[in-house]
Amino acid sequence: MLTTLQTAYSDTRAVDLAWALGREPLPALAVLDLDLAGARLQLRLLGASHQVILEEEHGTCSETVACIPGSSTPLPLGVAKRLGEWEYEFAARVETLSAGSFAGRAQELLALVADHPHGLAGTFPGSPHAFTAMLARRTGEQVQWRTWHAYPQEGQLVVTRTRVGVRMPAAATL
Repeated sequence: MLTTLQTAYSDTRAVDLAWALGREPLPALAVLDLDLAGARLQLRLLGASHQVILEEEHGTCSETVACIPGSSTPLPLGVAKRLGEWEYEFAARVETLSAGSFAGRAQELLALVADHPHGLAGTFPGSPHAFTAMLARRTGEQVQWRTWHAYPQEGQLVVTRTRVGVRMPAAATL
C-alpha cells in the first residue's frame, strides 16, 4: 500500500533517528494490520518514521525507529536481545547515494512495496523521494520486516532489518 502522508516532513537527517523497544503505540499517519500465520503485526508510519507492533502467543514486541524527542539511544548498527521466549535481532545501515542513483533507488523501493500485500509506504509532501517504506513476512517461526527511510536532501537511505523468533531450547548434551 502506498500513501501520501498528510504531515510536514519531520525527519530531516538520518543521524537524528533513534531506536527503541517496548514503546506504547505512537500516533500514526498510516497503519497496515497483518495476520501472518497467527502473528498479528501492525506496521505504523509515523510523522517521525516507523513503529512495528508484533503480538503473538509468546508475547508482544514493539520496535520504534524515529526521531524521538529526549531519546538517548541512537540508531545502532545491530542489536541482539532476548525478549521473553523470543530472540530479537535488528540491523541498520546507511547508504549514501548520488542524486541520480538516489532517485532510481527510491522508485525501485516504492514500486516494490506499493503493491505488496505485506507492504506499507508513505511519501512526504515536498519531495517524491522523501518516504518511509516497510515490508513484512513470516518464515517458519520467525517474523521479519525491513524498512527504508529516505533522506533525499542528504542522498541517504537508512535501511533496517528485523527478525523476531521463538528461542529454541538448547540441545541436551549426552
